[in-house]
Amino acid sequence: MLLRNVGNEKQQERARLNRMEIIDAKLSRRDLIRYGLLAAGGMLVAKSGLSIRASGAATLVSPRTTPWAEPLPIPQPLQPNTSFDLSKLSAGLNGDSSEAPRASHQLWDYYKPRKFYEIEEKQRTWSFHKDLPTQPIWNFQGDSDDSAHYAEPTLHARYGEPIVVRNKNNLPANHKGYGIPDTSTHLHNAHNASESDGNPSDYYGSGYYKDFHYCNKLANDDPNEALGFLWFHDHRLDYTAQNVYRGLVGTYILYDELDCNDETNVNGFRLPSGEYDVPLVFGDKVFNSNGIAYYDLFALDGIIGDKQTVNGKIQPFFDVKKRRYRLRLLNTGPSRFLSFKFSNNMPFWQISNDGNLLPKPIKRTSINLTVAERVDIIVDFNSATGSDVFLMNVLEHIDGTGPTGKILNPGTPLLKFNLGPTAADGSINPDQIDKLRGLPVMDTVINKTRTWIFNRQNGAWSVNGQLFNRNIVNAKCKLGTAEIWNFENGGGGWSHPIHMHYEEFRILSRNGVAVKPGDVEYARKDVIWLHPGEKVKVYVKFRDFTGKYPLHCHNVVHEDHAMMARYDIVDGPAS
Repeated sequence: MLLRNVGNEKQQERARLNRMEIIDAKLSRRDLIRYGLLAAGGMLVAKSGLSIRASGAATLVSPRTTPWAEPLPIPQPLQPNTSFDLSKLSAGLNGDSSEAPRASHQLWDYYKPRKFYEIEEKQRTWSFHKDLPTQPIWNFQGDSDDSAHYAEPTLHARYGEPIVVRNKNNLPANHKGYGIPDTSTHLHNAHNASESDGNPSDYYGSGYYKDFHYCNKLANDDPNEALGFLWFHDHRLDYTAQNVYRGLVGTYILYDELDCNDETNVNGFRLPSGEYDVPLVFGDKVFNSNGIAYYDLFALDGIIGDKQTVNGKIQPFFDVKKRRYRLRLLNTGPSRFLSFKFSNNMPFWQISNDGNLLPKPIKRTSINLTVAERVDIIVDFNSATGSDVFLMNVLEHIDGTGPTGKILNPGTPLLKFNLGPTAADGSINPDQIDKLRGLPVMDTVINKTRTWIFNRQNGAWSVNGQLFNRNIVNAKCKLGTAEIWNFENGGGGWSHPIHMHYEEFRILSRNGVAVKPGDVEYARKDVIWLHPGEKVKVYVKFRDFTGKYPLHCHNVVHEDHAMMARYDIVDGPAS
């Protein structure tokens, strides 16, 4: 007979209720320290029945769910509002009392929008699994009822076709629980002006909207700078992790004349297209005993769940045909790092790193993704054996410090592929692709070299020994110039996924070892996995727009606890 520790259960429940009151009060990390609820080392104090860790209570375990019980949701692209009069839009504010403040859109006259989208941030109900109760989530919805069938919507766009996305914040203003109904939507990886970047400090409240001008412009007008797989998410200062955990995530697929979403176009890359081009959005969650998604506000090292979702579902199945597919993998975290392989160990071809096509496909049997990283792979199910195949996560990751490095066998199955009949395939065999996207030429003249050190300080996370302050400019970078940035992990055994907004970088070396052609990191990137104690040198150039942008850890729990810096692109001297 199992004996229950009734005393610990009562402590755990009391701590949970007390912590929920703090969450409802929307106290920031600084508030917790000021009120004496958070120790300098980052741990909740034992007094007042707040700290579950102090009481010795067990870690929350999600209820059991039956695997492969529901199909994978595959979102259809959001549709533009074709009845909207584009002439009503301008570079400046529209004069509407419900419009959030912003700076005037840069380069508006050169990139006037051709399409207008309306996205509504709204609370609605969602089922993560049929064995769990339907529950409220926040997500981005379009103007179509069909968008309500997907936890993470998608928007398809094209280079040379500027758009405006009007993002309406209709989240519940009187919300209780984790998350805050103030938002700032960031289009991750996009080459956008500062006023449309979704800066963490540019948030606005429920009842307001903001027009985001997405130029869909090539950086420096260079075709080799084309992007492909982007995503958008809330980026509200101090609350990014909570709002993303609540569901404010979507994908943004950007095509051009080569990566054109038409596998029969002999003038393009002939990559799998249409229904065979599928985004897979991975998230990490834990559910309480009632089956409701639970966010531990006080897990300051990182949120590590025991349930992984794919496109908003726990262990769904995907009916595929025997032919090639393009799978776009995105790790939304908030803190878990992943390593993917197929259960039958079948090979696949990596064709991108983050949002960018590689110079040439690379054949692999496994692939790693830190938080916010993306990768496109081509999988040929025609060569798969058996009746079904599983996509596995084989990387052990048990706390916020980062993965242990242990590769699990067999690991955790996240998605089941049910193999169907053979289908016509107009895409090209990746083995026959000699070249995809070329790499831009790097400047030989370097204007400045900077070093960014990511560390832990007084229970919070810091960059160069400083906690983030939105009003402090940590670097001014001159428009049109190139710089060398050194990213250094300050130690302590932590891993950090480092992301810079707006401009991508090229990795030059890790710990002094140069990245060479043929390496998977010989590419443009916007997220870098910074391993414990590691030093990485990158090249970056600043083009086209000026304004403020952040650099931060994309373990968004670390970001919300001050591991972020601000850099400004200026039309003047660097500093």
